[in-house]
This record gives sequence, C-alpha cells and structure tokens, in this order.
Amino acid sequence: MAEERLGILVGGGPAPGINGVIASATIEALNSGLHVVGMYDGYEHIARGDISQVTDLTLDDVSRIHATGGSILRTSRTNPAKDEATLARCVESLLALDLRYLIAIGGDDTTYGATRIAERTAGRIGIATVPKTIDNDLPLPDNAPTFGFETARAVGAGIVENLMEDARTASRWYLAVTMGRKSGSLALGICKASGATLAIIPEEFPAGTIQLASIVNTIVGAIVKRLASGRDHGVAVIAEGFVERLSPADLATMSDASRDAYGNVRLAEIPIGSVLRDAVRERLKELAVEMTVVPKDIGYELRCAKPVPFDVEYTRTLGYGAVRYLLKGGSGALIALSGGRVQPVTLDELLDPQTGRVRIRMVDIATESYEVAREYMIRLEPDDLREPNLSRLSAETNLSATEFAAQFERLFEAAR
Repeated sequence: MAEERLGILVGGGPAPGINGVIASATIEALNSGLHVVGMYDGYEHIARGDISQVTDLTLDDVSRIHATGGSILRTSRTNPAKDEATLARCVESLLALDLRYLIAIGGDDTTYGATRIAERTAGRIGIATVPKTIDNDLPLPDNAPTFGFETARAVGAGIVENLMEDARTASRWYLAVTMGRKSGSLALGICKASGATLAIIPEEFPAGTIQLASIVNTIVGAIVKRLASGRDHGVAVIAEGFVERLSPADLATMSDASRDAYGNVRLAEIPIGSVLRDAVRERLKELAVEMTVVPKDIGYELRCAKPVPFDVEYTRTLGYGAVRYLLKGGSGALIALSGGRVQPVTLDELLDPQTGRVRIRMVDIATESYEVAREYMIRLEPDDLREPNLSRLSAETNLSATEFAAQFERLFEAAR
C-alpha cells in the first residue's frame, strides 16, 4: 500500500515561527508513516496548475529549522479562491500531487482560502490551517496570541527603545509606524513593552472614518505636553491600519496604492510616516513650535526575525496538533491551543456573518490591559484643557489658553 501524502504550504506575510510549524508537522507526519511534500510559494504555482514547485521534506531537512526565521518554503499572497477557475485549478493540482492531507500556514486570508478548498474536495483531502500573523488579529480561543506576535513585539520593542534613547540624545521626536492592517495590537504591545511616549491605534477612534487631523493633533498635543514638562523628545508608535479608515479625501492625499490578491490596500506602498511627518511639521509651524520630527517604519525587520522561545515552543505544538487532527479524520478547521490543549476551530466559529470573511480581533479598549497602556502614555487629556494645566500648555505655543482649548477639544469629541 502506497504511503499517504501530506503537503505543507505557507500563505500571506512572513511571521517568526513558520519554520517551527513546518518542522514539527513534518516530523510528526513522518513518524506516523506519511510522505511529506513542501510546496513552494504558497498557492502561487498550483493556482496556475503548476505542480512542479514542490520538494520532499525529510528529517534532515527540518530537524534544526525550528529556531530560524523566515520560511524554508517561502510564501505568497496568491488567493486560491479568487474565482471559480482559480479554485478549480488549485483543487486539480492538489489531487494531481496525490495529497491526502494539506496543512496551510497563514492568516485570515489563507484560512479562508483553505476552507474553500476543503469544501470543494469534500473529504478527499483533509485540510488544516495553522494561524500566523504578527498583527495578532485572529479570534483565537482564550484570546491566545497568534504565533509570531510575541517575537515581533519583542524585536519591535528593542527598536523603539533604541529610538527613545536617540530621541533623548538628539532632542527629537520619532513617528514609528508599525504593521497592523486592521488591529492596533502590535503597535500597542510595542509601546507598552518599550515604554514609548504614546501609541495611536484605530480602536481608539469611533467606528467609521478616521480624520487625519485627529491623528496629527494627537501627536502634536503629546509634543506640546512633553515640552511643558521640560522634555523635548519622544516616540509615537502608530498602527498603520488607521489608513484603511481614512476619509477618501485624506487617503487621496497619501497615495493611490494598489491592492493585493485579497483586495487589501497595499499599505507598504503608502508613505505613511512621511505623510504624518509633513502634516505634524506643518501643524507645529502653525503653533510656532520648533521640533525635529523623523518617521521610522517598523515592519519588515519583524516578520522574519529569529523566533523567541515562546514562539518556538508554541509552533512546535501547533504543527504537531495539525497532523494529529488530520489523522483523526478532521478537516476544514484552524488549529489553536486552549489551556495547553489542541483545539480545532471551525470556519463557522471564525466567520463574520455580515462580511462572510474571517472575523478580525481588535484591541478591546475596555480592558485593564489597555487601560494600563493608556495611563502610562503622554497625550492630552480632558483635564489638560482646564486650568491650571491649560495655561501651562498654551504657553508653549502662539495660542491663547482659550484658542488652545478650542483647537484641541475636538480630540475628545472624536474619542470613544
């Protein structure tokens, strides 16, 4: 009897720990008598009907990769469910490879595509998804982090700590823009862990459109407040995801960025930091405040970092759990951990009934975890627009106390 074959592929952006999943899944599959095939570049090749871009995976190939960054199978953002023809080619390719099982490592888009393939193959191919994203925005049980997040937060916090020291030494402000397409979890985590001056995340604003002026005034207000306390430096950590909620007029001033295979705006093509820098500089000029403002993107250097021990351990369990789930006859679920136990999560549990897509986990700003982060930030508060604070702050600008209050009270009108 021929060995049953298991395929492994990686979709979406890189995240620390991918190789840990590949390694543990391969080892457990081989130990269970399966033949393991690694598929290069996610769905890219099979979506075109090309089944040549595969490689056998052996113990020697994976035995020491669990502590390395990147992905030995590379990755892509190809959408296998882009249309019926693409989905059909993916299914035909997987069947031509004689796969009995498939493990897809990815985020919300990869998860959605894998579940569509599972539906189409109707049990002929058992499929499991292992969730990964440094954005930490998948709705996992017990609010567990997605793998890669802990490493990205640690590396990002180290970068911001260095920027904070440079800001102090050179008397300047840095605008550190972090990844996070929808959720501000990474930006907030980096800010809280590093002790940055403040974080700005989409969840702090009412549902719907975010005005660029609100972002700018939040940063400028923090700069003025720091000056009033005798400090001429700081670091603001800003989640890039606010861009997707900008008004059309504001977004048009930033870029005409294209979209990826899943319809997402290519945020990497938008010069978010530079646009914010220019807008903040202009606002400071209006207030007669002199300050050096420097943008810094923090993103790509996080995605392929060497995973911290948490993510090494976490991913080894996830890869193992994915194989055990498939061998027990499961298919179509996302593999998560709850209380140290493997817990498959079905698509129905993940889907947003309104959009039909995987739900996005946002930062809950009603929790003590957010409250602590917010309490340690330096930014304007309602009490700052009352005396005696008001006159002390307005004195750092060319505005009267009344004018300062009138211009900055809009921040609190927009706040939740």
